[in-house]
Amino acid sequence: MTAIEMNAEILRNMSIIAEDENLLKRAAKYLRKLVAEKEDATLMTKDEFFRMIDDAKQDIADGKGRSFSNADEMNAWLKSL
Repeated sequence: MTAIEMNAEILRNMSIIAEDENLLKRAAKYLRKLVAEKEDATLMTKDEFFRMIDDAKQDIADGKGRSFSNADEMNAWLKSL
């Protein structure tokens, strides 16, 4: 389905929804949720998540990790960021 066809389908469906206030409210709520998800920079796919885990494991294996002897040392480092 092309973008033009999808836009036409969305507009057809919206014209039907616009006639029912309850459906319109539900659609608006769902669209706000979609926009929030799109704008959330922390969202990632499972593949991206597991790639980050693998990269972190490799960094630790390469000696690039950071360790702390106590919580105060860790907190001091975090505050310095």
